[in-house]
Amino acid sequence: MPLVPTADLVRAAPVCAFNVITLEHAEAVAAGAELAGRPAILQISENAVRFHGGRLAPLAAAARAVAAEAGVDVSLHLDHVVTQRLWRAAAEHGFGSFMVDASRLSYADNVAATRAAAGFGHAHGLWVEAELGAIGGKAGDPHAPGARTDPAQAEAYVARTGVDGLAVAVGSRHAMTTREATLDHELIAALRAAVPVPLVLHGSSGVAEGELRRAVAGGIRKVNVGTALNVAYTGAVRAGAAVHTDPRRYLAPARDAMAEAVAAYLTAVTPPPA
Repeated sequence: MPLVPTADLVRAAPVCAFNVITLEHAEAVAAGAELAGRPAILQISENAVRFHGGRLAPLAAAARAVAAEAGVDVSLHLDHVVTQRLWRAAAEHGFGSFMVDASRLSYADNVAATRAAAGFGHAHGLWVEAELGAIGGKAGDPHAPGARTDPAQAEAYVARTGVDGLAVAVGSRHAMTTREATLDHELIAALRAAVPVPLVLHGSSGVAEGELRRAVAGGIRKVNVGTALNVAYTGAVRAGAAVHTDPRRYLAPARDAMAEAVAAYLTAVTPPPA
C-alpha cells in the first residue's frame, strides 16, 4: 500500500509507533501490524541513523520499501532529531513527520528551535512533534517533580511553537526492560484539557498494558515503543546464535519475535479498523 501521512493516522485513532534500527525491525513492524490488522508508524531515530554511519538514505529507503508493500496503512517518522540537517532531510526521504527534540535546551531555546523546525516541516507538508519535560531514560528522572510536563507551560509552548503533537513527561522513561512504570493519569487528563494537539507517550515499553490502555483512554494519541522490540530481538538472537553460524537461522526467529511484540502492543492499545 502507498505510504500514509502520519497526520492521517494520528487523526484517525490512537496509533503505535515502533523504532526501526535494522531491516529486520522494519519487516517485523509491518508483519506485526498485518497480524493485528492495525495501522502503524515506522520510526527511525537520530541514534539509529548514527548507528548506520550517519547515513539516513539507506535505512529510510529500506523502511519505505517495506512500508509500501505492507497490507495495512503505514507511515514513516523521524524520531528524537536534534540536528537541523536531519529534520531538513525528512521530506526528501519519504517521511510524513518528524520529532524535533530540543528538550535538553532551556525553555526559551527549546521554543525557538522547535518553532523553526515546525515552520520548516509545515512548509514541506510534514507533521511535527516536539517534547516538553524530561521523559527520562536518556537524561533526567521521570519521578522527580521537575521532570513532569506542566499543563500551563505546555499550552503556551504549543501556541508559541505551532507543533502538531507533543511528547509529554508523565512517568514513563526510555530503555526500560521491565513494565513497571506508573503513569500520572491525572496529569495526562490535565494535559489533554490544556493542549489542543495530540499527546505522545515515549518510553511505552516500560508501561504495562493496563496502564497503556488507561493512558490512551485518557488522551494519549501516539504510543512509542522501542526497547520491547529489542528485548524480543536479542533474546531470540542469543538463543539461536549459540547453535547456528548462519545468521538467517537466528535472525528469522528474532524478526518473528519482534512481529509478535508489535502485534501484541497494537491489539492491546489501539482500536481495530472500522
